[in-house]
Amino acid sequence: MIEIERKFLVTSDAYKKEAFSQKRIAQGYLSSIPERTVRVRIKGNKGFLTIKGASNKTGMSRFEWENEIPVEDAKELLLLCEKGIIDKTRYEIKIGNHIYEVDEFYSDNEGLIVAEIELDSESENFEKPEWLGEEVTKDKRYYNASLSTNPFKNW
Repeated sequence: MIEIERKFLVTSDAYKKEAFSQKRIAQGYLSSIPERTVRVRIKGNKGFLTIKGASNKTGMSRFEWENEIPVEDAKELLLLCEKGIIDKTRYEIKIGNHIYEVDEFYSDNEGLIVAEIELDSESENFEKPEWLGEEVTKDKRYYNASLSTNPFKNW
């Protein structure tokens, strides 16, 4: 239940041609406290409830628990969420042995595009595509919970 993830800015839209999947996502936070975020997400026609713990010192690892819930329940829970619902399209791109998830944000986070890759260990090597830019793993501003309360347009 430990998620190991690295985040990067994206420098071009070349990833779109490489994507094997894309889905619109709406997500909100019942709790955006860094020690225990509780997220509600609608991804395509499915609902999810996710709980994440605080990140470790490197910013790469943290506890994550996620379960699928009925999409109607997710819609109701989104109404209870804190202000700042995240709206984005997620593109999935296979590079080498990994899948990059590239999120293109809308609304108050318009113009922000972030790529994430999940790893088996913090020291695992992975291929970096040409459109991958600066690493922002340690920068908490790029956490979705932070973007819901302090959107990109305010930076």
